[in-house]
Amino acid sequence: MTASPLPLTSAKLAAIAASGVPVPAYDRARLRVGIVHFGVGNFHRAHQAIVLDRLMNAGKALDWAICGVGVLPSDARMRDVLAAQDGLYTLVLKYPDSREEARVIGSIAEYLFAPDDPEAVIARLADPAVRVVSLTVTEGGYAVNDATGEFDATLPAIAADLEPGAVPSTVFGLVTAGLARRRAVGIPPFTIMSCDNMQGNGHVARTAFTAFARRKDPDLGDWIAEHVAFPNAMVDRITPATTDADRAEVAERFGIADAWPVLSESFVQWVLEDRNHFPLGRPPYEEAGVQIVEDVEPYELMKLRLLNASHQAMAYPGILAGYTYVHEVCDQSRYADFLMDYMTQEATPTLLPVPGIDLDAYRRELIVRFASPAVRDTLLRLAFDASERIPKFLLPVVRDRLAAGGDISHSALVIACWAAYLEGRTEAGDSIAIADQRRDLLQEAVRREADDPLAFIGLREVFGDLAEDGRFVAAYQAARASVREQGAEGAMAALRES
Repeated sequence: MTASPLPLTSAKLAAIAASGVPVPAYDRARLRVGIVHFGVGNFHRAHQAIVLDRLMNAGKALDWAICGVGVLPSDARMRDVLAAQDGLYTLVLKYPDSREEARVIGSIAEYLFAPDDPEAVIARLADPAVRVVSLTVTEGGYAVNDATGEFDATLPAIAADLEPGAVPSTVFGLVTAGLARRRAVGIPPFTIMSCDNMQGNGHVARTAFTAFARRKDPDLGDWIAEHVAFPNAMVDRITPATTDADRAEVAERFGIADAWPVLSESFVQWVLEDRNHFPLGRPPYEEAGVQIVEDVEPYELMKLRLLNASHQAMAYPGILAGYTYVHEVCDQSRYADFLMDYMTQEATPTLLPVPGIDLDAYRRELIVRFASPAVRDTLLRLAFDASERIPKFLLPVVRDRLAAGGDISHSALVIACWAAYLEGRTEAGDSIAIADQRRDLLQEAVRREADDPLAFIGLREVFGDLAEDGRFVAAYQAARASVREQGAEGAMAALRES
């Protein structure tokens, strides 16, 4: 591409289409907001937003456009990018055979940055046209303790929102204020649809929002518990963070100057529970490939314990060995074998029957997806906020296997590698940039292992009561010793040979 890239705006869509990149075929001026989404990042834009875009291109769901909402200071950049680009962005799908396919997505009709104008967000939530509020606020964004299952109202931002007369600043404060306003004037409540990677994400969302509301206004909390629907969902598409190289590639290869394109794998899956969970209606998602089911749990367990837990299983040994990208480790048999053994021997026995899914084929497909060099997903992205991810993805496997008397050696090795990673150095001595909201607590516990071998796994906020289980303690200590003596890769090899 030799010509200057075209700025991504509504005025340039015809020129972009003429260059060969598909653009919205619908009149975006006719869109009406029906969904408010909190957490507009790459994953949402590679998943829920494109499903709506597909429907809109078919002339459907034009009254289900998205109003994105940002609540964190870091969301100001998304505000600025989407404002400059009229809500448009480029999605580039990367296929395992190295093909790339780009299109411009137009389903985000509005973006509100809550710190700029909280009232605008509340007013939008109170709009009768809004019938669904969806969430991708990360696994840790619900403030529900993994060990106790209780909502943590002591977190500073949440505690501030609970003060009398406080101007809402969190997703809980804003959504609750919107529901309170609807209740006051007799507008039925919207559905709250979590799309985050958690078992029973709808149940977790219900716990968080009703607990917050009851502290704010007990009657409102009871009303939410009785009238607001919280469907469970499973969503799957590997979507790495956007880099400057990605922006340059979109400009060079597709001729579009996009400040925040999304590049993702070609695979996509969304399984959504609907047992009267959408009393005000929903888009016809099933017409765009979404699986609508009565019970999401078998699908979410499959994804969380096979895909997401495998992400954790490859991240720490790979980082310790000095690798950067997911495909670098999964292209090697020792990592692929370790992941397959974990999935087959430990995770799969804990799953429920999954209607319509061949688990053998699913496991093999995961390895192919992980090994694709086109996606260029980083191990450090997988390791982000591990203290929220491991308790949700891996530790449920450990608990189920312990209860059944099964083997946990692969899971224990993952946790041992996580502990070694928290020491902050690769096996070659290079520094590791650890990003975890509990980093200081975790690293201090790992340092204390020299005097107290149970210091790390004794952290109840992460491991619950697992340190009281002798089998878990023995498996972890054996794995920790193996990693110290042989390195992460040596420990994996020794496990396979045992």
